[in-house]
Amino acid sequence: MRSYLALSAAAAVLAAAGATAYATTPDSTEKALPLAGMRILISNDDSMQAAKASNSDGLGLYELRRAMCAAGADVVVMAPWQVQSGKGTAVTNGGVLTAQRRTALPTGYEDDCAAAPSGGAVYGVCLADGPCTKDSPSATPADTVKLALRAGLKAKAGWTGAPDLVLTGINSGPNVSASVNDSGTVGAAVAAIDQNVPAIAFSSSGDETNTSFPRVNYRANAEFGARFVAGLRQRDLLTPAFALKVDYPDVSAGQRAGAPVWTRVGDGAVVYHAFEQRGGGDSFDITLGLCPVDGTGEGECAEGRKDADSTWLLDKGHVTVAPVTWDRTYGTPVGARRELKAIERYVEREAPRP
Repeated sequence: MRSYLALSAAAAVLAAAGATAYATTPDSTEKALPLAGMRILISNDDSMQAAKASNSDGLGLYELRRAMCAAGADVVVMAPWQVQSGKGTAVTNGGVLTAQRRTALPTGYEDDCAAAPSGGAVYGVCLADGPCTKDSPSATPADTVKLALRAGLKAKAGWTGAPDLVLTGINSGPNVSASVNDSGTVGAAVAAIDQNVPAIAFSSSGDETNTSFPRVNYRANAEFGARFVAGLRQRDLLTPAFALKVDYPDVSAGQRAGAPVWTRVGDGAVVYHAFEQRGGGDSFDITLGLCPVDGTGEGECAEGRKDADSTWLLDKGHVTVAPVTWDRTYGTPVGARRELKAIERYVEREAPRP
C-alpha cells in the first residue's frame, strides 16, 4: 500500500523577507539595472487571482513580476483566469479567448512596475466571448503563452516582435519527477520554446505540511530568479533550444537554501493520481497520493537517478535546475550541446547563491 505522506521539503533560510532584489538610489540609472531594456512575458498555471489564504492561486506570479521589474525589465503578465494546475501542455481548440486587464492588484504589489514602459500590466485570460466574470472558464497555461506571442502582446502592450524571455510561475509547489509531465507551469514554458522564445519555469516548495505556500518562499525564489536571469543574459546564454526548470526549496523555517545544482528530471514520482471507487459503482474520486522523499519509495515512487531533481530539492534542500525540451522522441540526438554545457557550467560554478 502506497504511503500518503505529506511532502517534507528540506528547510532553508528566510531570504530577506520584504527586501527587493535590487536596491536603487536617486543616482541609479536604468543602465545600472541588470535587466534594463529586456522585455519579459510572465504566465503561470495558478491563475492571477492571488486571493486564497494558502497562497496557492498566483501569489508567486506577483513576486516574480516584482523582482523582474526591480531588476529593470519591462514586464507584461498574461495568465490563466482560474487555477489550471496539472494542465500540462493542454490547449483550447475552439471558442473565444478574452484577455482582461486587472486594474486592482493584490495589496502590496500595486506599484512594483510603475517605472516600466508597460507598467507591469496584468491580464487574466478566460474562455468567454465578452468580459471575464467570477465563474468564467479559464484558458490553459499554454493557451495564454500562445495567445500572447501570436497576438496578445502586440494588441495589448504594443510590443512588436517576440519578448526576450518568457517566465512561468512561480508555481505553488515543486514540479519534479513524473509531475513535470502534468505541470502547466512547465507546459507554458514549452509553449514558449515552441515559438522560438527562451523560457524558464519557476516553482517553489510549500511549507512542511505542503498545504500552505509562504510568501517568503516565493520571494526568495523570485529574487534568486532575477539574479539567475541576469547572469544568463550577461553570458548570452538565453536560448530557445530548451527551457530551464528551476525549483526552490522550502526556506520558511529559517535554514538557507543549498547552492544551485544541475539535475535531471527524476524517473520516479513524488505525487501521483489515485482513484477511489465510490461504493462499487461507476464513479471514482480523484485524489493525490504523496510518495515518501526519504528514498524508501517502491513501485512508481522509487527514484533511480542519483542526479534526480526531487532528491536534490526535497531531500537535500538545494535549488535545482534541469533542461526540458519539447521533443519527446526517444533516443533523439541532443541538439544545442554547446549551450547545454555552457549553462550547466554556469549553474554549477557561476550562478548566484541563495
